[in-house]
Amino acid sequence: MLVGVPKEIKVHEYRVGLVPASVRELVHRGHKVLVQKGAGLGIGFDDDAYKAAGAQIAATAKDIFAKAEMIVKVKEPQPAEIKMLRQGQTLFTYLHLAADPAQTKGLMKAGTVSIAYETVTGARGGLPLLAPMSEVAGRMAIQVGAHCLEKEQGGIGVLLGGVPGVPAAKVVILGGGVAGTNAARMAMGLEAHVVVIDKAIERLYALDLQFGSRLHTAFATIDAIESHVLSADLVIGAVLVPGAAAPKLVTRDMVRRMKTGLVLVDISIDQGGCFETSHATTHADPTYVVDGVVHYCVANMPGAVARTSTHALNNATLPFVLALADKGYRKALADDPHLRAGLNIMGGRITYKAVADVFRLRHTPAEEALGL
Repeated sequence: MLVGVPKEIKVHEYRVGLVPASVRELVHRGHKVLVQKGAGLGIGFDDDAYKAAGAQIAATAKDIFAKAEMIVKVKEPQPAEIKMLRQGQTLFTYLHLAADPAQTKGLMKAGTVSIAYETVTGARGGLPLLAPMSEVAGRMAIQVGAHCLEKEQGGIGVLLGGVPGVPAAKVVILGGGVAGTNAARMAMGLEAHVVVIDKAIERLYALDLQFGSRLHTAFATIDAIESHVLSADLVIGAVLVPGAAAPKLVTRDMVRRMKTGLVLVDISIDQGGCFETSHATTHADPTYVVDGVVHYCVANMPGAVARTSTHALNNATLPFVLALADKGYRKALADDPHLRAGLNIMGGRITYKAVADVFRLRHTPAEEALGL
C-alpha cells in the first residue's frame, strides 16, 4: 500500500502522523510511504531521517493526497485538505466530528473511509488511541492553568501549592478518566488542594484507592459541581462521551458568579467543550476572558509538546496502521471490531451512531456499510 503523510497545517500544530521508526516498519513489510517535505521538522526529524527509513519525499500536500491510498495524520483535515480527499481513500487521524458539522459534511461528500483515532476501542476497554493525548493534555492542563493563574495573565494571582502560612489553590477537575486522572496527579504533585468530580462511583473509588487522602472526590450532581467550581481557583474540564459532544456541565450563570481571575481549562474543547462559555482557541491566542474568568480552550493542546506527543501517539497507532496497510481497510475493519469502532464515515454514510445522533442524520452501522 502507498501510505501518505502530509505536513499538518492547523495553527501551531507541529506533530506528524508517522515518525521515521514507524515508516521503517511499513517499508519493512513491503509498503511505500510518501512524506511531505518538512513534515517532521517540528519534532526534529528532517527529510533525510525519513529517507533513511525508506520514505519518499513529496514536495506538496497535493502530491500526497493525489497518490496515497491511505492518509495518516494527527489532526482533523482542514478545509483545504478535505477538498483534496477522494472517493475510497482511507483517512486515519483524529476527527472529533460531533463538534464539527462542516468537516462531517465535507468527509461525507468526499466519500472517504474516515477512521477516527478517538473512537477506536481497546481489547480491555478504553480508547487506546485517545489515551496518550489525554495523558498529555491532562498533565498540560495543570501546567497552563498554573501559568494562567498568574496576575500578569489575568488570573487571580495565586500559587497552586501555596507556601507555609498561605493556603494552596483549589483545583477542581470535572471527569476522572485518563485526562482527569493525569491532571489530578500533576496538581497534587504541586501540592494543590484537588477535587475530582465524576458520575461513576466505581471511578471515584478507584481514584481514592490510587491516591488516598491526598485527593478529594465528589459525586457529580448539579449541586456538587456548582458548589465546588464557585469556590475553585482553577477548574479543569476533562469530560468525555466517546465520539459525542461533551455535556455542558458549567453554565454561563455559574461563570457569571465565579470570582474574578478564576481560570477554566477546557480539555473537552475538541468535542465542543464542557463549559457553556467555551469556544476553541489556538496556541497563538490561547485565552480569552468572560465575566472576569480566564478561559484556556486550545483545541490541540498536545501540539505544544509535539515531540513527546508524536512519539506517544505513534506507539499507540502503529499496530492499527500496519493492519490497515497489510490487509487493506475492508479486511482490517472486518477482522478487528476494535478498529471497526473507529469507522465514522464511509462512502458518504455516517457509521458512528453518536455522530449521526448529534446531527440528526441517518446512522448506518459499520457492519452494514462494510457488507459484513
